[in-house]
Amino acid sequence: MPMSKRLGAEFLGTFWLVFGGAGSAVFAAAFPELGIGFVGVSLAFGLTVLTMVYAVGHISGGHFNPAVTLGLWAGGRFDTKDIIPYWIVQVLGAIAAAAVLFVIASGAAGFSVADGFAANGYGDHSPGGYSMGAALLAEIVLTFFFLIVILGATDKLAPAGFAPLAIGMSLTLIHLISIPITNTSVNPARSTGQALFVGDWATAQLWMFWVAPLVGALIAGAVYRWLGSSSSEG
Repeated sequence: MPMSKRLGAEFLGTFWLVFGGAGSAVFAAAFPELGIGFVGVSLAFGLTVLTMVYAVGHISGGHFNPAVTLGLWAGGRFDTKDIIPYWIVQVLGAIAAAAVLFVIASGAAGFSVADGFAANGYGDHSPGGYSMGAALLAEIVLTFFFLIVILGATDKLAPAGFAPLAIGMSLTLIHLISIPITNTSVNPARSTGQALFVGDWATAQLWMFWVAPLVGALIAGAVYRWLGSSSSEG
């Protein structure tokens, strides 16, 4: 598949993930009387990944997340030379989605990014007031298991056609666990898009939402190769 098409698919997939997931948090999570709450936002993130992996996963692999790209590389499933191009379009897709969300949200009276704009945070900016250490550990562990699910569900020995369901349900579960902790990242691109519009504390804390997911993904890739994946190199 030509790289241009692969990158286009990654852009669209990441855009949809941020627009659908973060958009549900911005517009619908606490909507008066009919808010979807944490459960609804968790489902929204899971459904964005599930739908786009089915839609364009056959074109690009359906990463939509720099941590997924790195984890697949660590697991022997992705070429080193393609990492940076994937990361670039994933971040651009997330920023584009955040920009559209910002324009739409600005159409409502009283809107302010000071309310959070679905950005990720720790300490005073954690929904539950969780410390940096707690947030760091949560993001590493959750990204680790997200990549274990992805590597396992896409293994040659796994049942064919069900990987998007496992991946989408895994992301839903991750959000159900960690929205109170960090607003859930496990995806540096998703965190970057929202942080750039919030600025201030969100950009100051953004480092953690790159470091933790990438560390978790690297560990997962190494562990899955050790487990003896049929589709890993070496």
